[in-house]
This record gives sequence, C-alpha cells and structure tokens, in this order.
Amino acid sequence: MTPTLDQVFAALADPTRRAILAMLLEDDMAVTDVADPFEMSLAAISKHLNVLTAAGLISQEKRGRVKWCKLEPEAMKAASIWMQGFGQFEPVHLDAFERFLALELPDRDEKGG
Repeated sequence: MTPTLDQVFAALADPTRRAILAMLLEDDMAVTDVADPFEMSLAAISKHLNVLTAAGLISQEKRGRVKWCKLEPEAMKAASIWMQGFGQFEPVHLDAFERFLALELPDRDEKGG
C-alpha cells in the first residue's frame, strides 16, 4: 500500500516527528537512540515512529534484538512535487537583485545608503 499525501503531511505536521526525521538524516538509528533526546516515554516515541513508518517516511527493521530506523527520503518526493506547484515566484537571487538596485537607484551610494 502506498502512503497518501495526507499521511505524509500529517506525519510532517508534528514537531517531534520532524525532529526525528532530522536526526535520521545523519544515519540509521536504534529506536532507543531516537528516543534518547526526547522527554517522553519509549511507548510515545514508538507511536511517532509508527506514524512515520505508515507515511513511508522511515522504515524499521529488527537487527538482532534491536529495532533500527532508517530515513526513506523518496517518500517526501510526492509532497515536494505538490508543494512546488505553488512556487509561482522565482527564488530571489541576491546578486541579480543587487545589480537591479544599482541600475534603478544609481545615486544610493552618494546619499549614504
């Protein structure tokens, strides 16, 4: 079953889950290591991990007695594509903007600004 865009955005809506994803950018982590920086129970972290797994944002695998979490960045692709549809404006390129200002306001340096 492919996670829906709604599941991905619902998972990303929570700051704890976003923090977990940021941690997993570095490397795979054991569930206990994921839980370490948070002031909540292991059961609460497990619920967050289950939401992230259901959304396809992470995968979990058991290695021996330890459960490991791995980031699955491909799952954010659909959300990223959807959000890019709202990118109606080009990003500001500061060098080009500075050149524009120099042309439009040629006397700005003379006035101390």
